[in-house]
Amino acid sequence: MELPFEDAEQFVRLHRSLMFFVSRRLRVIDEKPATPEEYSSLPYPTRFKVHRAFREHPELIDAFVEENPFGFDEADLEIVGSWKHLVAGQFYVFRYLKNYTVFMSSTDPPVAYGVVAVFEPLEDLVGPYLPVMVETTLLPFKGRIVYDGLLNAFNVLFGPGFRGDLDWAYKEAKAREGIITTLPPDAEPAAPATKKRSAARSRKKGGAAKDGFRIPEAAGPARDRIVALTDEFCREQLDDEFAALCREMADVLARKRPSPLARGKAESWACGIVLAVGFVNFMTSDRSLPYYMPSGDVSKAFGVSVGTAASKSLEIRKLLDIDRFSPEWTLPSMLDQNPLALLAEFGGLSADVRDLPPELLGRFLQLGLVPEEPEDEGE
Repeated sequence: MELPFEDAEQFVRLHRSLMFFVSRRLRVIDEKPATPEEYSSLPYPTRFKVHRAFREHPELIDAFVEENPFGFDEADLEIVGSWKHLVAGQFYVFRYLKNYTVFMSSTDPPVAYGVVAVFEPLEDLVGPYLPVMVETTLLPFKGRIVYDGLLNAFNVLFGPGFRGDLDWAYKEAKAREGIITTLPPDAEPAAPATKKRSAARSRKKGGAAKDGFRIPEAAGPARDRIVALTDEFCREQLDDEFAALCREMADVLARKRPSPLARGKAESWACGIVLAVGFVNFMTSDRSLPYYMPSGDVSKAFGVSVGTAASKSLEIRKLLDIDRFSPEWTLPSMLDQNPLALLAEFGGLSADVRDLPPELLGRFLQLGLVPEEPEDEGE
C-alpha cells in the first residue's frame, strides 16, 4: 500500500527540506546543494550519509521547526516535529499485507511495524522473496508509518532455521503489543483484550523459552526429554558442538505449531535429530571424519530400529528444509570447509563474502551475519 498522491508529495516536500537543512548543519557531504530540490537529486549513497548522520542528531528537528527556514505552515511543522518519534536501524521486511508491509525490528524483544510506502510499492523495491534485511528510518506521517525514502537492502540468504525464528518473533510481537501502525506506539488505540495477551499470561501459558521465543506448553516437556537424551548421547559419543546443534534443532521443532514433538517417542525424535545434524555434517558417510558413526550404531544407542531412525531423520529434514552443507546446521569447526557457509546473493549472483570489498565485509561483520575475522591470519 502507498500513500495517496497528495500525501506522498507533501511528505517528500517536507522530508527533503529537513534533510537539506541537516546537510547544511552537519556538513557530512562534499556536495553543497543550493535548494532542497537540488539535494533530492544527489546520488543515493550521498543522501544516505545525510540520513545516517541525522539519526545521531534528532535535535535538529527542533531547530528546523523553530527556525522554519522555508516558511511552512503550522500543519507542516507539526508533521516535521512528530518525526522525533522516529525508529531507525536494521529491520527485516517480513510480510506484505493488504494495508501495509510488516517490518520486524532486529531488537530484542522484536517489534512488528506496519509500514506504508511513499510512492513506489515496497514489493517492487524489495522483491517478492522475503525476509529481506534492510536499513532505513521509520517515521510517523498522518497516523501511518512510512520509511524515509531510502531503503538499503542486504540481499543475504536466510536459512530455514532463521526464518522459523523470525516467524516466531512475529507471532510473539503480535501477541505482546500487536502490529505497530503509528509512532509513538502509545498513540494507537488499545487493542481488544481478547486479542492481546499480557506478558504475565504469556509466561504462564508458554513453555521453556529460547532466545526470547516461547515454546508452546504442549511441546515443552517433550523438548526437555529429547534434549536430555541428545545431550547424554553427544557427551558420551560426540562433542559439545553436536550437542549444541541438537539442542537448537529441538528448540526449532518445539516452536512449530503444531509442534511435531508433541507426538511420538522422545527416543525416536532424539535419534532423528542426531542423524539429521549428522546428515549435514557427513557423520554417517565419511569414514575419515573423527566423529564418524554408522547410523545403525546411533539408532542402537537410542533403542530404536534403523527404519524408525531413518524415517525420523528424513521427516525432520523435510520439516526444516535441511540439505547437505546447510550452513545453519553445520558444526562451527567445519564452517570453513562448507562451500555454502559464507555465500551472499547480490542481484541474483552469489559470492563468497570473504571476497567482498573490505567496507562491505565490515558491514556484514557489524550485523553479525558472518563469523568474526580471525585474530591470527593463519587461523
